[in-house]
Amino acid sequence: MTIFPATVLAKAAATRLLILDVDGVLTDGRIYYLSGGGEAKAFNTQDGAALKMLMGTGVATAIITGRRSDIVERRARELGITHVHQGVEHKATALTSLCEASGVATSVMAHVGDDVPDLELFNRVALRLTVPSAHPEVITRADYVTHAAAGMGAVAEVCRLVMTAQNTWQDALARFT
Repeated sequence: MTIFPATVLAKAAATRLLILDVDGVLTDGRIYYLSGGGEAKAFNTQDGAALKMLMGTGVATAIITGRRSDIVERRARELGITHVHQGVEHKATALTSLCEASGVATSVMAHVGDDVPDLELFNRVALRLTVPSAHPEVITRADYVTHAAAGMGAVAEVCRLVMTAQNTWQDALARFT
């Protein structure tokens, strides 16, 4: 079990909405182009289960991503993520819309991002999280870098971090044990 730094736990305790990037966070960052013209992405089932656990504790979730994909829409629907912003050129604009739609202030938001466009959100949210393969500029600005790789449980680790900070992890886990 990962031991989270006290400073990060303190910020995570206030989190009411977790924003996720997709490529390089929920996936390993690779995009597979299919011969028929479509594309494929792989999502981690542990990330999905942990997101559902987190949402079950009352923390909302959102996706803000620069690319547009039907696959992302489908995955968000499966997980119950209702705030989905795709094809976003300026993520700060989507964040403003998200604040209005959700009624949640940026002071209680966390973001998991991996690339330079995510810095727009890092400059505005309370808790900045990233993955080991992130762009160096993102890593230097992050409050926490996951031990798990992108698309391989990194989001599950972030969900555990937030639930641990909010003392809801054991209760969420108890539903399965």
